[in-house]
Amino acid sequence: MRDEDYLGSVAFDLHSFYQGVERIFEAIAKSIDRTVPSGDGWHRSLLVQMTEEIAGIRPAVISEETRTALDSYRTFRHLARNIYTFNLDAKRIRSLVENLPDTVEKVCKDITVFLDFLKEWSIKKG
Repeated sequence: MRDEDYLGSVAFDLHSFYQGVERIFEAIAKSIDRTVPSGDGWHRSLLVQMTEEIAGIRPAVISEETRTALDSYRTFRHLARNIYTFNLDAKRIRSLVENLPDTVEKVCKDITVFLDFLKEWSIKKG
């Protein structure tokens, strides 16, 4: 396997990871916030929206620390979609791969706390 093929495969996996997280955030924005960012910077705006508490509706979905960690994957996702595999930066990919377990742990922790909020909210409302 050529280096470009390997890097392309890893880049696709990193892209898919962030895209999956972003879909969760879109679902929250649509169903709970009732507002989804649009325009050129909507990916960044959505990530920021998830760090904000919406008074009377929901707490922040993720912490600032998690947002910072995810922002690296967001920017990489954009690059991976728009450049050829022979232009991928192996050092950057290595860094993202090495940081992935910690980032996944942060996301899972924050989402679990948010799900606990939703369960409690459902019980109160129910």
